[in-house]
Amino acid sequence: GLEIWDSGALWLDIGGESTRPGAEPVDVEEELRRVIPVIIELKKVRPDGLISIDTRRPIVAIEAIKSGADMVNDVSGLTDPEMVEVILQYGCAVCIMHMQGLPENMQENPNYGDCINEVSQFLFKQAEMLVSKGHSEELIIIDPGIGFGKKLDHNLNLMKNIEVLTKSQFSVMLGVSRKSMIGQITGKEDPEERLPGTLATSAFAFYNEIDIIRVHDIDQNIDLLKVLEELEN
Repeated sequence: GLEIWDSGALWLDIGGESTRPGAEPVDVEEELRRVIPVIIELKKVRPDGLISIDTRRPIVAIEAIKSGADMVNDVSGLTDPEMVEVILQYGCAVCIMHMQGLPENMQENPNYGDCINEVSQFLFKQAEMLVSKGHSEELIIIDPGIGFGKKLDHNLNLMKNIEVLTKSQFSVMLGVSRKSMIGQITGKEDPEERLPGTLATSAFAFYNEIDIIRVHDIDQNIDLLKVLEELEN
């Protein structure tokens, strides 16, 4: 975590339950055991470091916030009313992601009538629900959930029409780093060989005014953005 911050990342996203396709859920006690001590220790060393807790469970979100987390990253898109109450109670930043199905079954047969419309309307509905309850829109981030219950054509459709999200009043996060979408396009089965494809999506994010990118390879992505910013200036 310290290395990630030192490499230039603004946020560190900590999760104790894998949400990759086919992943089995873990129980609450195990998820807490994995994440809370890490957040506590990181905050001791770097009190100003920004941490988001990647969880679907309200109790984990509460304990993480109490331990120093600044944002809740909910891949289930605030579909649990208790999670909504947590966000409102603590007034913290939140990332609302779209996912069709659950991690254990989301890639079995994802299906949409109009992918960009269905995803964007879900995200706007959830975000506006928070705002209507008094939460600041400046603390709300929306994420189309690339690869979460979506086939390659759905992912491409979402990215090619991303202005539907970026033109809204909410910040947008894009997480494509090393994902199977890149492997399908490039033929690279090993996720660690997907850096060049990932950098292409980061450049795409830069030119499409996406606010946050969630990546694994911090150094390389920061170099890319530094050069693009210099060229644009």
